[in-house]
Amino acid sequence: MINRIVVGAHYGLKDWIIQRVSAVVMAAYSLFMVIVLLVLCPTTFDAWRNVFSFGLVKFATFLFALSLFYHAWIGIRDLWMDYVKSVSIRLTLHALTVLALVGYAGWMAAILWRL
Repeated sequence: MINRIVVGAHYGLKDWIIQRVSAVVMAAYSLFMVIVLLVLCPTTFDAWRNVFSFGLVKFATFLFALSLFYHAWIGIRDLWMDYVKSVSIRLTLHALTVLALVGYAGWMAAILWRL
């Protein structure tokens, strides 16, 4: 029998739930976009631009991107924590990962709201 002392830590439950919720958001977005693309059938650049000119599609796409980035952060963070033993290298990798993901989120916002 495992005797675990409860000290207020959640032992990863919050991260596990966030990854599942973000996966559901990404799956719902994928289904939503399949339906949108089957209905609208964009074949030209202007048609694609029109698809993403709707506020709902922009919002859903941005929500998808944020879910993807947060999902990726939890997965990569756990990978760094499990396999990189050097604290300084792990901290550097964490910082580079956060910078990249925040940069990608900003880039996605700029692309979506530039259309």
